[in-house]
Amino acid sequence: MRALIVEDEPKVAAFIASELQKKGFTVDVAENGPDGEQLAIKERYQIILLDWMLPKRNGIDVCRAIRGVDPHVPILMLTALDGVEEQVKGLGAGADDYLAKPFDIGVLLARVNALVRRAQGRGADKLLVCGDLVLDHEAKRVTRADREIKLTAREYALLHYLLLNKGKVMHRASILDHVWDTSFETESNVVDVYINMLRRKVDKPFGHPLIHTVTGMGYVLRDDLP
Repeated sequence: MRALIVEDEPKVAAFIASELQKKGFTVDVAENGPDGEQLAIKERYQIILLDWMLPKRNGIDVCRAIRGVDPHVPILMLTALDGVEEQVKGLGAGADDYLAKPFDIGVLLARVNALVRRAQGRGADKLLVCGDLVLDHEAKRVTRADREIKLTAREYALLHYLLLNKGKVMHRASILDHVWDTSFETESNVVDVYINMLRRKVDKPFGHPLIHTVTGMGYVLRDDLP
């Protein structure tokens, strides 16, 4: 799972990021409104933690902008402004929940878990389809032409990421960042190796490829049948 923290206090952001990483999240951090908005629109997150008082653009405006392009991603607003009017304004801008500073980290994690569960319950990203390929994220089950495909955890994560971005060319660096959440040497061919492993299971037995190479750029999952 991937989380975005938009927070201009480095120590607060680092502390929250560390706690989320312990719970298995991959975490990105932005220190101002425009950077946070750009990341939120460009990437796909399971949760966004958004501070109200941000440099350059406040959290309310950022929240509205995110909601304009993504109505489903859970947004938890963080702020030292804990009055009823502020809560109403934050929720009215599209936030799913509101937590006043200072907060207990246990409460924050509980709110995050609740928001992520609620989003999954709405079916967001739960059933992903490309042609006759179906990934049921809740059951962790992959089928093609009604035949079940057994994948390793890493193969599954890679296929899930490609399906989430169906039709988009995904660069190797982006795949590494999202699926492995670690830094590899630029000459590492780990992505290519796993793409080939996926192709042997997802494409080769069915005679019609869904995983395509875009030379010099990366990979894209799409169904080219008319």
